[in-house]
Amino acid sequence: MSTRSSENKIILIKRKTRLEELVVRYNTIQQAQFYIERLGADFSDYISEDFHYRKAVESAVIELGAVGRVQLLERQHVPNFIFGDQDTVVVLGQDGLVANTLKYLHEQPLIGVNPDPQRWDGVLLPFTVKDLRHLVPEVFRGQRQVREVTLAKAQLNDGQSLYGVNDLFVGRKTHVSARYQVELNGVAEQQSSSGIIISTGMGSTGWLKSVLAGAAGIARSAAQLQMAGAAAGGARAADVAEAVGIEQRLPWDHPNLYFTVREPFPSRTTSAGLVFGQISSRAPLKITSQMPEDGVIFSDGVESDFLEFNSGVEATITLGEKRGRLVVPD
Repeated sequence: MSTRSSENKIILIKRKTRLEELVVRYNTIQQAQFYIERLGADFSDYISEDFHYRKAVESAVIELGAVGRVQLLERQHVPNFIFGDQDTVVVLGQDGLVANTLKYLHEQPLIGVNPDPQRWDGVLLPFTVKDLRHLVPEVFRGQRQVREVTLAKAQLNDGQSLYGVNDLFVGRKTHVSARYQVELNGVAEQQSSSGIIISTGMGSTGWLKSVLAGAAGIARSAAQLQMAGAAAGGARAADVAEAVGIEQRLPWDHPNLYFTVREPFPSRTTSAGLVFGQISSRAPLKITSQMPEDGVIFSDGVESDFLEFNSGVEATITLGEKRGRLVVPD
């Protein structure tokens, strides 16, 4: 006889540990240990991480089993899994697993759980396994605070689409020069670059912050070289962000996206004018591939889950029609 308090369905997302991935590669723990220790690394850290994560999974299954029907789902199966409208999703982190799960949901609430607070910080992992028994029933009843997350969406002219929680990348699989036409607000430009990054509000502290910091560093060094001996302070990352009209940290539900072109190369046939801008629901970014092969679009750093983006394919980059919903502490 069941002792759970409801029949609500809970999907628990887990990942392979570093140790499990090593065993897949080297067949046995002993061979994995030999490989790691031969390189001078501490294999006991892999053992410890694996132990604590397995214990967290076991405890989470028990805690969730007391309040609903639990289905355990491996990370690699998330892209093809069909989530029910009434499902509640629990992710046993890190942060990247939360982001990579959120984009496949259709506004089901997601609870980020830190499996090992002594090891991981986890901005998107505000809860522990011990919180679940009391937290999840409150989520069922709609009594917990939920923050909405704006998603980026790449829609291809062949019907395929891909969402991004932090960012999208458009370019070549090998990160060599990508050729394409980019268009925004009726202005089109032929470009050759290392690719285009599209960032969301949640991703503003990631790739976008890195790009702004790089631009600030280049501007500062260039100013110092041009004015050697003078008090040329150059630009700071905050100055660059202010100059383009964005804050250093955007809200998760920010109504716009920002694109940046990496290493644009001007030539007789390519330009480097349209290299940074804002994307809104009324002003999407259109990119037409001119790459015979290896053109890709992927999101949130997961290169294995991508759309092919080869010659003639057009991608429209805009805000997703759906939003992520993250359960946060009250």
